[in-house]
Amino acid sequence: MTTPIRDLPSRYGAVAMTLHWLIAIAIITNLIIILTVDDLPRPERMQWVALHKSIGLTVLILSIARIVWRWFNPVPPPPVGLPKYQRIAGTALHHLFYLLIVAIPLAGWMMTSASGRPIVFFGLFNWPLFPGLGGMTPQTGHAYHEAFESVHVVLGWSLVGLIPLHIAAGLYHHFMLKDNVLLRMLPGTKLRP
Repeated sequence: MTTPIRDLPSRYGAVAMTLHWLIAIAIITNLIIILTVDDLPRPERMQWVALHKSIGLTVLILSIARIVWRWFNPVPPPPVGLPKYQRIAGTALHHLFYLLIVAIPLAGWMMTSASGRPIVFFGLFNWPLFPGLGGMTPQTGHAYHEAFESVHVVLGWSLVGLIPLHIAAGLYHHFMLKDNVLLRMLPGTKLRP
């Protein structure tokens, strides 16, 4: 079964699916990295943190692409007969995800920029500092760094809490409601009648 490029009323298209799963893999990878690096020796930890930053910027790029794609390709509607509160909850959860997948890497980029250190994007080139955050005095830069770090961490933990909820909702739709909500985001699947 071939997946169409664009979204259909019945399922997501290949672009939306690809962006969804790439972002999901990148976020989970970044969570694993940042939750496991504390006990490593400093040089090794800094290499992993550098990778975390590069992956975070990739999430930012992919997330912006996903939002633009969604703007021009409306998502499939919720299943017929889904209670209003579930439609509202699903929409709210998706909007919150979109906010977080942009705001978390943005706060990380701003945090690093405030310290005056560029992000070496996958070892290839220096990612530019966030506009307006370079060239500050060490004291001012440190204050901004701490503020953006707090935002980054709080939003990151919010995402950690939402991921299991998102997965549980997909599984609930698939196994309990027996609708196509999960299947329409899985490539190569046949939708239920």
